[in-house]
Amino acid sequence: MASELAEKAKEAIIDDDLKLALDLYSRAIELDSTNADYFADRAQANIKLNNFTEAVADANKAIELASSIPKAYLRKGVACMKLEEYHTAKRALEIGASLAQDDSRFTNLIKECDLRIAEDCYDQRKSLAPNVQPSATPASVGSCQKETISSGKPKYRHEYYQKPEEVILTIFAKGIPAENVTVDFGEQILSVNVSGEDTYHFQPRLFGKVLPDRSKYQVLSTKIEIRFVKAEVINWTSLEYCKEITVPQKINVPSVGSQRPSYPSSKSRAKDWDKLEAEVKKEVLML
Repeated sequence: MASELAEKAKEAIIDDDLKLALDLYSRAIELDSTNADYFADRAQANIKLNNFTEAVADANKAIELASSIPKAYLRKGVACMKLEEYHTAKRALEIGASLAQDDSRFTNLIKECDLRIAEDCYDQRKSLAPNVQPSATPASVGSCQKETISSGKPKYRHEYYQKPEEVILTIFAKGIPAENVTVDFGEQILSVNVSGEDTYHFQPRLFGKVLPDRSKYQVLSTKIEIRFVKAEVINWTSLEYCKEITVPQKINVPSVGSQRPSYPSSKSRAKDWDKLEAEVKKEVLML
């Protein structure tokens, strides 16, 4: 039955009936959740529907079930590129290329990733600000917070706070063995999986980009603590990305003496500070 649904889903994709294809693949997965091809193919439908975060989740699941399927790496790479996660995309595409050496799509996409990464590095160097507000910033509730995707009980609670260069996410989960927890860091997608009796999956697209190689996590007796190193030193107004929220700019702290003091005044005309200083010096000399 599951295979019949998957075949109908493939026909729906050919007919460009993408929502039907997505529904059919989902029904096939409900009947057989161990088939990696179903997840990899549903990832394709999600990409075509611009559901890029969901496509990454499907590709990751396909890779978890069968790590030698080239199309799973291809679709993860494409979805990550759409999300502008070029380093993550490149890593997936390089693995896929090693499994399908005659497939030129991997080579072409890796070249595009290299180009985009070079452009990002140039833009970051160009916009780098030397002085940033040093104080820690508490988390604020964004208008686009999404509910945690989870199955079974308990539904774990999470919260976060941030420092200028770091975000600390805490998932409150008691007595979870460390071997049951897997955390995958992307440039802007976090994937947390807890296996066992109470399965849990949390995969948000983060507010800003992070540095995966410098981010880390640890499983404690009452919680999972995840630390992201920000790619840019900006204030996150929420944990999760939302297109309606404008990304705040870096805040430059002016050096002492670089600006004259500004005082409230009922007069609309600004004071001439140079003239005022000259008058004060003159009065001092006359004393």
